[in-house]
Amino acid sequence: MKLKELINIESGNAICYSGFRHGQSPDTGVFPSYEQVKEDLLILAKNWKYLRLYDCDKQTDLVLEVIRKEMLDFKVMLGAYIGAEVNNHGCPWGGIYAEDQLKVNKDRNTRQIEKLIEMANEYPDIIFSLSVGNEATVDWTDHYVPVDSVIDYVRRVKAGASQPVTFCENYLPWHDKLRALAEEVDFISIHTYPVWEYKNIHEALDYTIQNYNSVAERYPDKPVVITEAGWATNSNGRGICPGNVSEELQKVYYNDLVNWSVQEDVMTFVFEAFDEPWKGSPEPMEPEKHWGLFTVDRQPKCVMQELYPELIPQQESQV
Repeated sequence: MKLKELINIESGNAICYSGFRHGQSPDTGVFPSYEQVKEDLLILAKNWKYLRLYDCDKQTDLVLEVIRKEMLDFKVMLGAYIGAEVNNHGCPWGGIYAEDQLKVNKDRNTRQIEKLIEMANEYPDIIFSLSVGNEATVDWTDHYVPVDSVIDYVRRVKAGASQPVTFCENYLPWHDKLRALAEEVDFISIHTYPVWEYKNIHEALDYTIQNYNSVAERYPDKPVVITEAGWATNSNGRGICPGNVSEELQKVYYNDLVNWSVQEDVMTFVFEAFDEPWKGSPEPMEPEKHWGLFTVDRQPKCVMQELYPELIPQQESQV
């Protein structure tokens, strides 16, 4: 089953968007300005129709405001970011919190869900779907939320808003762990990252298709959307072999992925629009910082240079 059978939407390219630049991050509370968001969306409007946003925060408020005021032709999948409600001892880089912090997180999650419903009702012409969380149930997450709690959030959002509701997660938990949640959501959203699973570029698309089919075949009556798939362009060796990533390899995977998505009519949100230096460790080559199709300075990487020659620095374009 395809998403179009659930929602009356047109075909179009889809991408994950977060606009944090140098010196900005959700952790520090320094957010992009109106003009910076406008600049980003004017870049993206040339090639994408669907945006995925992760959080109900000040940046999201601005994105929706810019889309409406500037009359941009975008449709948004809006997410609530839900934080850890229980400790996860299986997380390699954290996931353990004091009990009072878990309570603070739970209270914030409730406010996020309330804000998600509020925004959905304020922008029904722009927001076409809603997600109650992101990678919060997979075994390695540092913000673990029990499945029963996610189900409760889904029910609250479905009761308060008219848009279809989903939950965004790695493909593996959907096989068995999230079966009860699959019954509650309107459509299933999966993440697939072959390069994180040590696949090379020659295996990448086939592995992506296997991941997608492994979920779609389990739930033939539910639409399945890919809400994250992409290829990093740098790595310090943490989790990804540096020889497995480059701008040229990103271009190969992107083109293969988009061509397959169009051919099979699978909505696929490419991860991601712009590099985000605030993510991951302080090391400059940390892979988490290097998934953008554009650099943090809004210059097109190899995959986008043909489509965006006007954004290539003059000296580089003359080489």
